[in-house]
Amino acid sequence: MKLKTMQKIEHTYINFSSFALLETWSVHALLENKVSYNEKFHLARISEFLTKSRKIISIEDEITYKRVTVRTNNGGVKKRNIEIGKNIGTKNQFIARTGQFIISKIDARNGAFGIISDELDGAIVTNDFPLFDVDKTKILSKFLLLITTTKEFINFAQSCSSGTTNRQRMDIDLFLNQKIPLPSILEQERIVRAYNEKIEQAKLLEQQAGNLEKMIEVYLFEKLGINRDEEIKDKKGLQLFNFSQFDRWDIWVNKADSISKKYKFLKFGEIIIGKPMYGANVKGIKTDSDTRYIRITDINENGTLGEEFVSPEIVEEKYLLQENDFLIARSGNTVGKTFLFKEKFGRAIYAGYLVKYNIDFNKVLPEYILEYTKSYPFKQWIQSNQRIAGQPNINGQEYLQAPIIIPPLEIQKEIVSHLTLQKEQIKQLQINAERCRLNAVKEFENEIFIK
Repeated sequence: MKLKTMQKIEHTYINFSSFALLETWSVHALLENKVSYNEKFHLARISEFLTKSRKIISIEDEITYKRVTVRTNNGGVKKRNIEIGKNIGTKNQFIARTGQFIISKIDARNGAFGIISDELDGAIVTNDFPLFDVDKTKILSKFLLLITTTKEFINFAQSCSSGTTNRQRMDIDLFLNQKIPLPSILEQERIVRAYNEKIEQAKLLEQQAGNLEKMIEVYLFEKLGINRDEEIKDKKGLQLFNFSQFDRWDIWVNKADSISKKYKFLKFGEIIIGKPMYGANVKGIKTDSDTRYIRITDINENGTLGEEFVSPEIVEEKYLLQENDFLIARSGNTVGKTFLFKEKFGRAIYAGYLVKYNIDFNKVLPEYILEYTKSYPFKQWIQSNQRIAGQPNINGQEYLQAPIIIPPLEIQKEIVSHLTLQKEQIKQLQINAERCRLNAVKEFENEIFIK
């Protein structure tokens, strides 16, 4: 009697695996490891090109040792510290050599893989960071690293890890038993070269964006007629100041090394209407709401808001922002960060560590003030005037003393128009650079995996 061929039946709650496919009794691995590789490449077990290193050394008390760690999310191998032997608890450790592959057992599920660099040769690691000699006749280190950065490989690493949620460790035997696509060395070189070309293109675009950002400052200096005295650095010894130069007694650095040949300075208080107003002191909550709670951390340097949407626990009408309300951070490491509110951001109130000002539109364009407060002269004033006891701080009244170069409105419009166009170019370059990086990864994965 002939046996009928078993047909594959899809089940909602039960998974079936053929005995022919069983290489491990790890249930988690069977359920999670569903990677489909491109059949045009030979599948090789990881153990065919990685051999665990057994070079153990005994730590001596009077000798100093380099120690390393492996960063998650493919952050690579970094020096942890240099420690004298008597302070190192585990006395039998493994010695790392240039070119070896290293894994963090605990963080492998989070992409903690890397290659030992020349700089880290001779470093020591515990058994939690197994080292492997790489057979370079079979696999390129760069190709190996690219494989380990893929989502599919990270998913596999998670399937090889077990234990409590916070202390899961990779099963190294299970890892070494896994098969991955292994093209010929020539094919690996081609794939890596194509990847690197995209990455280099991204770096070039990022460099162009960076150069344009530097030109913004150059343009402002030229347009405003600023002479920046490069000789005024960190002066040493006795310094003398005229009493007329002081607005406060608690300033250690009193300097204004940006002087305009064309236009006069006005104090910030001369170009606003009304008094400074501190923001709401309420709790921010993550919930659906028609009102956003803008905190210092939500404000990006480029004048936009971050993606995280937090709502205020209580909404008071007096804190609701209007078109062109101007905000300045008054405390913390981001003291002096500025933001110009636009109605396109939606209904919003602002937090207590921000100060709101109403700009006098007859004297200045709000967009010009935003650009100026992101330039060197204003940032230099912030650095010179912030209190540094505890945490940096400049209160709402003190900001009124900040000197602002005020050209005619027509010049302000010209500056804003030019910088808006330049920033759009910078943004596009950054978008293109990110697209190149994503394409590099996508094309690599398409070579290896079946989608």
